[in-house]
Amino acid sequence: MKLQIKHQDSYSRGELILRSFLGQIYIILPHAFILLFMGLWGAILGFISFWAILFTGKYPQSFYEYQVKLIKWKVRLTARYYNLSDGYPAFGLDATDDNTSVEIQYPETISRGTTLLRAFFGGIYVLIPHGFMLFFRSIGTLVLVFLAFWAVLFTGEYPKKWHEFNVGTIRWGIRVNLYMGNMTDVYPPFSGKPESELN
Repeated sequence: MKLQIKHQDSYSRGELILRSFLGQIYIILPHAFILLFMGLWGAILGFISFWAILFTGKYPQSFYEYQVKLIKWKVRLTARYYNLSDGYPAFGLDATDDNTSVEIQYPETISRGTTLLRAFFGGIYVLIPHGFMLFFRSIGTLVLVFLAFWAVLFTGEYPKKWHEFNVGTIRWGIRVNLYMGNMTDVYPPFSGKPESELN
């Protein structure tokens, strides 16, 4: 999985203030309303896919593509919520965004054994350790989002290291969701680094 959120050379102070004070109304609310229903459909497809994997060893490709598009939409929204990108996040599963990029390769097969292992013990060997780490990392991310607000407000720049850390938090969370959603058999690393930096 490859996720990138572009670090801009400069950020709009006006958009920053608008997002911070009215973003819940004009960004989060309309997107969240639609994503609620899209997410419910995604959950249904995920449930069907679980059984499809057990019988065929494959995640139905059209269902997989839907889930990937849903992830891309959520990334577009989260990038604005964390002030990582300027611009309004586009609506729709097929929408594009110059500031965010998500690539998730479709696996030819998914292990039936690993799928059953996740279903019965995923909470123990995935959600507890990763959830513990992500809980504290998310607190750090929220602190940096707060500090970055002031940095952008006064300088027009989002400190690059803070940006990388916050993008890494999003990346880490998506990796866990992909694994627990039976979309990959690759156990998520305890890191938010890009794939190219993990080896």
